[in-house]
Amino acid sequence: MIDVKNVGEYISYLRKNKGLTQNELGERLGISFQAVSKWERGETLPEVAILLDLANILETSVDHILNGSNKVLNYKGRITVHEMREGILCLQRCGELLGKNNMIYQSAIEGINSKMNTNIELAFTDDHIQEVFVCEAILQNLQNGAYIDLSDVRKNMKEDKYKDIIIKFASKYDIK
Repeated sequence: MIDVKNVGEYISYLRKNKGLTQNELGERLGISFQAVSKWERGETLPEVAILLDLANILETSVDHILNGSNKVLNYKGRITVHEMREGILCLQRCGELLGKNNMIYQSAIEGINSKMNTNIELAFTDDHIQEVFVCEAILQNLQNGAYIDLSDVRKNMKEDKYKDIIIKFASKYDIK
């Protein structure tokens, strides 16, 4: 069941965070500021025909609007710190199995280094640099819809700096 009051409060919150007045939001949607005001007071809901435009303007989804600030948690898989660390080390293992002069290995490493402006092979021998790559792998997976248990992060990330970065970033995706 949709909580009209909660939806209205959420629309108001998002509108204000975007620095828009009710009138400006109404103009962008082709409706009156009074209609926006009625939503925000919890008297009515936005018409279905403008929900997508409203979500785009407020940089959210229709799901999030209709659920108020109670975002629907819909993750595309679960990751662990161990898996991310193993993924980095699998690259090292490829070099051992294929040979570092093998074109497949060299192409993979060159592609990573070029795309990320880095030297991934340093992560194979330097624990600090490995931790940076593990952190980056986790952040990219979170951006792509993955879920990570923050107790796993707290327990298995070695450096507090990267634990904090991941925890802060995860909060954007309602992972607490």
